Amino acid sequence: MIKFLKFSSLFLFWMVISITEAQEHKTYKIHTIAFYNLENLFDTINDPTNFDEYSPLMELKANRSDAYKKKVRNMARVLADIGRDVSNNTPAIIGVSEVENQDVLEDVVNDSILRDKNYGIVHYHSPDARGIDVALLYQKKLFYPITTSSHELKIYDNVTRKRIYTRDQLLVSGHLDGELMHIIVNHWPSRSGGEAKSQYNRIAAAKLSKYLVDSLQVIDPYAKVFIMGDLNDNPNNTSVKKGLKTQKDKDKVDFKGIYNPYENFFRDGLGTTAYRDAWSLFDQILLTKSLLEKDYTSFQFYKAGIFNNDYLITSKGTYKGYPYRSWSDGGFSDGFSDHFPVYVYVIKEIPTVLSDISPKGRED
Repeated sequence: MIKFLKFSSLFLFWMVISITEAQEHKTYKIHTIAFYNLENLFDTINDPTNFDEYSPLMELKANRSDAYKKKVRNMARVLADIGRDVSNNTPAIIGVSEVENQDVLEDVVNDSILRDKNYGIVHYHSPDARGIDVALLYQKKLFYPITTSSHELKIYDNVTRKRIYTRDQLLVSGHLDGELMHIIVNHWPSRSGGEAKSQYNRIAAAKLSKYLVDSLQVIDPYAKVFIMGDLNDNPNNTSVKKGLKTQKDKDKVDFKGIYNPYENFFRDGLGTTAYRDAWSLFDQILLTKSLLEKDYTSFQFYKAGIFNNDYLITSKGTYKGYPYRSWSDGGFSDGFSDHFPVYVYVIKEIPTVLSDISPKGRED
């Protein structure tokens, strides 16, 4: 039986730091940026252009509509909860994977739990053989997309040389509270056929992501870039460490380098998905050096986390401690996903005169 390791972090809503000499407190605006693998979020309509008939939902013999409505509701609930106890808000930006089309995302963001947040959607169809895509959700009042683009990953079978159709990578550039940010959303090729045999596919995906980062940094060496997704590799695997050239220590990140806060989580035994009594940390959010500065007059990285609240964890049975997935034993389990979401906080200083505020911080 796998042992579940609970992630805990320092939670601060409005951080208040007193500077006695200046008789001034410092307060920080905070936003959550998240990623979630929605585990086969398909609708009930058979699409002849892909293999959606093999999706868990379409394989149900009855009550597809009921299962779909509950699945949508469950996804909305999770997205609404990520980071809320710190930012007092739902995430400003959310990358998602394993979605069939834009329609299912519209159902999620229009659920009563999320409707008042007025999320926008960036989605492109990809050539993935399973008919699943990545997408970006964003609160329109907080984030304004300027450019969006989908980038094809071309990989081929080592033996047959036939093309392997997989997910495109999504690049969205826009202003978060007036500040330019770039988000790359990924769902790298699976480990089908074995980790070693399929490794070159994820190395190719890493090279594409790195190319996108490099291209942004040619235009602006200080570009603030988030690389997020289900990478189907752990933070210490070759695709991540060498393909993206990541560092686990903030102080060792080069000028145009990439920081991966999840490498230390993985070393501590934490994960986002489980298989055969072992944790993997496939879901990650990485960021460029420009988000690690100590000048908080612009948004900077504060904390990273794994969102693994109790309701997302299987409470009993063979898979106790695993993520509470939606689909099992040929039916809908009333669960959520076989992955936990991940998130980071970004903060920005708001100068405030001491007499104008009272301390609001709390520590858990």
